Amino acid sequence: MMIQLEGLVKTYGRIKALDGLSLTVEEGELFAFLGPNGAGKTTAIRILNGLTAMTSGRAVINGFDLTKDSLAVKRLCGLAAQHVNLDGELSVRENLEIHGRLFGLARARRRARMEELLAYVEMGDRADSLVKTLSGGLKRRLMIARALLHEPKLLFLDEPTVGLDPAIRRRIWGLIKKVRQDGVTVFLTTHYIEEAEFLAGRVAFIHQGALVTEGVPGEISARLGAWAVDRFGDSEMKSLYFGDRESANRHIQDNNGEFSLRRVNLEDAFLNLTGKKVA
Repeated sequence: MMIQLEGLVKTYGRIKALDGLSLTVEEGELFAFLGPNGAGKTTAIRILNGLTAMTSGRAVINGFDLTKDSLAVKRLCGLAAQHVNLDGELSVRENLEIHGRLFGLARARRRARMEELLAYVEMGDRADSLVKTLSGGLKRRLMIARALLHEPKLLFLDEPTVGLDPAIRRRIWGLIKKVRQDGVTVFLTTHYIEEAEFLAGRVAFIHQGALVTEGVPGEISARLGAWAVDRFGDSEMKSLYFGDRESANRHIQDNNGEFSLRRVNLEDAFLNLTGKKVA
């Protein structure tokens, strides 16, 4: 077991950011954490990386209790945060160098690892470029490389493709898949439903700081049905769900109005469980 959370609570005054969150993540898994803004996703990641103290509960990372062995946990984890936090006045190589030194990597190993990762994220030709000159997509790739520099067993990706155009986003997806295939456990938060469906073997929905449901993406969607019929009218859209396409088409034919037929997705499931959209 890579992550085990039991009754995690985090309060800020009267605000409860996490409300008894319990979940598990297996070693080698690519796990997606979904929820609307303010659901508690980033708070959970900050706690698991030792950046914020939990109010109560228990978190165990690869057998280490977070409150008792926080330093050991930090060595196990890599974090690519939601907001770009690279030093723009330093080069790509210098940003990696500082990270390697902070984690105590010996000089020879640090330099070898830097070259390996620059090739891994396809940025070898930009090693001496100032970070402030990089595109958004390149900065995201550099943040993932930096998070992997000290060879963590667990990689946290907090909204790794936010603000990127679809083509660049898919390049980042390919990189994340490659990280997972190399044996690193990946804990991903995202607003993009298609991102979770494409990348994750298992997903969890969080709403108002509490776990709503978890499971394999296709299985969660299938609880509603296979096909959705969206009906447009009165300035709003309503969706109905059907087990097969024939039943969905029959409903459209038997009723008046403007309809759209599509596959059921994870956002349908989340909306039905919480009344909220993921993003």
